[in-house]
Amino acid sequence: MRIALFQPDIPQNTGALIRLGACFGVGVDIIEPCGFLFSGAKLRRAGMDYLERAEVVRHASWQAFLDNRAAGRLVLLTTKAEQTYVDFAFCSTDVLVLGRESEGVPGYVHQAAGARLRIPLKARSLNVAQAGAIVLAEALRQTKGFP
Repeated sequence: MRIALFQPDIPQNTGALIRLGACFGVGVDIIEPCGFLFSGAKLRRAGMDYLERAEVVRHASWQAFLDNRAAGRLVLLTTKAEQTYVDFAFCSTDVLVLGRESEGVPGYVHQAAGARLRIPLKARSLNVAQAGAIVLAEALRQTKGFP
C-alpha cells in the first residue's frame, strides 16, 4: 500500500500525510511540481521528525511516477466519484492517489485510475490529509496491513 500526492499545494497537508505514512509503514509518492518548497519550514513543522522516518519517493512528473511506480492499482480519492470507499475492496498493493487541494487532478489522472472513490459527506469536502487518513485506515483494516 502506498499514498501518492499529485502536485500538492499545501505543505502542512503534505507533512501530515508523510507523517501518516511513517506511522503506518506506508510509502509516500510525491508527484511534482509541488506548490511550495519541499524543504520549507511549514513542511518540516507538519512532518516533524517523521520526515526522516518515512519512505518518500519524489517524481518529477506524472509520467515519471507512472514509469517508476510500484505495481498495483491506482485508487483515486475524488469528490467526483460514484463509488464510496466503504463499498470498495482494497488490495495490499493499492496506491491511494490524492489530488491538489486547490483543483483535484486533471482528466488524464482520472483516466489512469483503476478505481475512483469518494467519502460520503454532508458537506462539500474534507481536508486532503484527513481524507487520506480516513481511506488509508479502511484500506489497512481490510488488508490486515496495520503494523
